[in-house]
Amino acid sequence: MKIRYKIMLLFTLLVTAIISLLTGSVYYFAKLERKQVFQKRLKARATYNTQLYAIMGDSGLHLLRRIDSVSLIGATVSRSIGMFTDDGRVLYRFDLPGTKPLNIGKDILDEVRVKGEKSFSLDNREAVAIHRNAGKRDFIVVVAGHDDDGIERVETLNKILLISLVLGVCVTAFISFLFARQLLRPITQIIREVKQISSFDLSQRVRAGTGQDEMSQLGNTFNDLLSRLQEAFAIQRRFISNASHELSTPLTSVSSQVEVILQKDRSADEYKQVLNSVREDVHQMRQLTKSLLEIAKTGSQGGIELNEVRVDEVLMKVVGEVKKGNADYNVELDFGEFPEDEKDFVVFGNSELLYIAIRNVVENGCKYSPDQRSVVDLSFAYHKVFVKVVNHGTVISADEITQIFQPFYRGATTGQTRGFGLGLPMAERIIALHKGTIHVVSDPSNGTSFTIELPAIKIFN
Repeated sequence: MKIRYKIMLLFTLLVTAIISLLTGSVYYFAKLERKQVFQKRLKARATYNTQLYAIMGDSGLHLLRRIDSVSLIGATVSRSIGMFTDDGRVLYRFDLPGTKPLNIGKDILDEVRVKGEKSFSLDNREAVAIHRNAGKRDFIVVVAGHDDDGIERVETLNKILLISLVLGVCVTAFISFLFARQLLRPITQIIREVKQISSFDLSQRVRAGTGQDEMSQLGNTFNDLLSRLQEAFAIQRRFISNASHELSTPLTSVSSQVEVILQKDRSADEYKQVLNSVREDVHQMRQLTKSLLEIAKTGSQGGIELNEVRVDEVLMKVVGEVKKGNADYNVELDFGEFPEDEKDFVVFGNSELLYIAIRNVVENGCKYSPDQRSVVDLSFAYHKVFVKVVNHGTVISADEITQIFQPFYRGATTGQTRGFGLGLPMAERIIALHKGTIHVVSDPSNGTSFTIELPAIKIFN
């Protein structure tokens, strides 16, 4: 069932329930009010007969019959009046023609004598009985009748309420249909526009409007999502293109060298020279493939094992491995004052990935500095861990700072230094997975500094 019809159905049911409750209440209280009014009228007639008999005694019975013969109790056309002694003997009884005779059981008379008065039903008629004392004689007056006019008015009201209920439900259903259609029109428009967007053209956007309501927010959310998808697809295409180019370069070199060496017989030194060149190209492809696998691993947080990691231990491992990998590299490590709470210098993450990220930054500093030197400073503040890597290589321009974290990007000043342009993008992804940030500042006087900011584990407690 479409949501439009669900809204219409729920709205109609809700309004129907409210209208039914109101009409039912009106009918109930109208019926109750009719009964109370009619019983008051019956009681008033019984009281009148009681007073007349109490004043005139048996001589007043003839007058009562004359009065009852020529008068009606308001709209009551089915009426019976009776007067009885305490032992049940009939003193007076009057029944309109066509009315069932008034027969009162002894149990009712006994109850009236005890209570003084009683309202009850008798042969589908409403009745009121009153006990009175006239001198030395006790007697009971009973008046019974059928409120034809009152019941007819209540039934007419009931019909009007039922018709109003049916009309109200129909009008409500129609209005709710229009309301649901109007309410869901922006969503229908967004669905139609989103269906027209494909992965080949993510530049289209849905019309979000300029309002601040939920529909405008939904449209803006879709547009933000499309912008992120468009950027992700663009990055993916560039990545694939650059990866293909980087992989094809050593493969082309290997293929060309093999084809040339096979054109004719060569000396042992020439074969050895070509094989050494091929080995370098294969080593380059191996390093590139390893880097691609590592950067792919950082693309999903779900498959990463996270634990408590001491950053100082990671840094000491980085320093040792960097020097081990290249003896010409010089890395200086400076630890600031450690906080008293151990949780302020422990982060929640993956030690191996953090090692890869920091090592890439440190190796880049050594690789692109004339003195092949990087200074690593570890500090703590505001429940955060700061790792600052400083080198005095060529200054990075402001335009290039925004590009160096793109895969395969290599700055204009890298010269003949070998590399793939994957180290910094990989480091940024790893730091982001650890809910951290990396900032770059470069100027001629202070050199280039990469500041890695990671939240300490205390923030999460």
